[in-house]
Amino acid sequence: MGRLTGVISPAEARAARPPGSGRRPRLTRSVHPPSDSAWWLVGVAAAFTLAQLAIVAPRLGLSWDEVVYVSQASVHAPAANFDPARARGVSLLAAPVTMLTASVLALRIFLSLLSGAGLLLALLAWRGLRPAWMLALAGICYASLWTALYYGPQAMPDEWVAFSAFAAVGLFLRAGGTDQIPGVSHRSRSTLVGLAGCLAIATLIRPGDALYVAGALGVAVLVVRRWRQPALLAAVVLGFAAGAAEWVIEAYVRYGGLAARLHAAAAEQGGFGLYAGWWAELRAVNGPTLCRPCTVGLRDPVISLWLLALPVLVVAGVLAARQAGRLQSSLLAACCALAVAFQYLFFINYAAPRFLLPAYLLVAIPVVDALAFLVTDATRARARPGGVVLVGVVLLIQMLVQQVVLAHQVTEKQSFFGAFPQVAADLHRLGVRPPCLVRGPQEIPVAFYTGCASTPSVPAALRRHTGVRIAVVVQSGQAAPSYARDWPRHHLSGIRSPLLPVTVYVAPRAG
Repeated sequence: MGRLTGVISPAEARAARPPGSGRRPRLTRSVHPPSDSAWWLVGVAAAFTLAQLAIVAPRLGLSWDEVVYVSQASVHAPAANFDPARARGVSLLAAPVTMLTASVLALRIFLSLLSGAGLLLALLAWRGLRPAWMLALAGICYASLWTALYYGPQAMPDEWVAFSAFAAVGLFLRAGGTDQIPGVSHRSRSTLVGLAGCLAIATLIRPGDALYVAGALGVAVLVVRRWRQPALLAAVVLGFAAGAAEWVIEAYVRYGGLAARLHAAAAEQGGFGLYAGWWAELRAVNGPTLCRPCTVGLRDPVISLWLLALPVLVVAGVLAARQAGRLQSSLLAACCALAVAFQYLFFINYAAPRFLLPAYLLVAIPVVDALAFLVTDATRARARPGGVVLVGVVLLIQMLVQQVVLAHQVTEKQSFFGAFPQVAADLHRLGVRPPCLVRGPQEIPVAFYTGCASTPSVPAALRRHTGVRIAVVVQSGQAAPSYARDWPRHHLSGIRSPLLPVTVYVAPRAG
């Protein structure tokens, strides 16, 4: 009786309420907290695309390397000479646009949208391994780099290797299990297929980079007991093999075998050896986009300090991840980043900032682990607000600095790449129209914009082609080749860039 007249707590009352009485019971379901919503990732990817469309896409023409890739499946001009070191992945990526139109703007818009989608999918591959807000922060750290924004709308391989390699590492961790998750057994088959597919895409785009990523993952399978799974190793090996199949087949069809193609590719890069490539990359971090030979001085060394701080942040992030129970994933991302960057830091004697894009995206994981430690560390509750402010200020400054460098690079290249259509218009005025051949410095982009073929040997072309108009384009003051010295000479006064050839020798007749 005493129990009936006693005070009943609200919780006891709710527990004693019959199932059918009062309010309708709420359905129990698993809901991610707002900080773990995938919309954080969608927002970062959308901002990445919008920034490209606003700053880069409307202003840049096609560079030499882009023309090589784009021309392989273009309605505008014959295919340019395809170097043995290149792979066909970027040409396939751009083909849906280049097979339909010659519009550079259409290609830029297409690749901007596609790169935003690529970043989103890459981040989603890490869902469950980090909270969404941390993945969004990793996306911001990468997407705010001037190199990431600059090359997003360009038909170049490095950005796409970054996305596919980052996704491959995330899927590897999901399939093999980590400190956070023991393994995704109910999704293991689809996860393994996704892992193999990401490695295949990376290899199809750039086999050399993919080899280092696959090698790092293969070593991880052998070293870490949890990952010693035949299915995991098979996914890595088969993914790389599937992506490399086209490159190997083409080696035998066009280059006389795999060894011959590898030798030619190495010779094209100036030979592989032990070089201080890291010093060249440091000098080129704020431009130029290609430093070969890299004899320039440091450009704005103060705003390059973030690159020097990056190794320290990575080490700090791995240590923070260990404390948070995320050691394996953070360490694997750092090791894969080091593996893919190693060749450019120590084996090549020139630099391009885009070479390190895959490494930058991979190290975003340990970097964010370090930043998250400053923001969320429960043992330093009093210092936490200061950590939040510090992280926010540093990120804001870094983003602003990167935008300044990006604006400089776009402006510098706009005047250079923008001159190619003028050269093409002048050549058309001189009667150089398809079918035609172009020879000289910057011959590949000049030929593409003109709608001509480019050839490394004009005398041979003269013997092979009849009815084809031939033009040799050189810099003012430079002597014409011996076979063209008697051809009519024309000065292109409308070209103001000192880097572009401005004198044209046009063959009066074919043959």
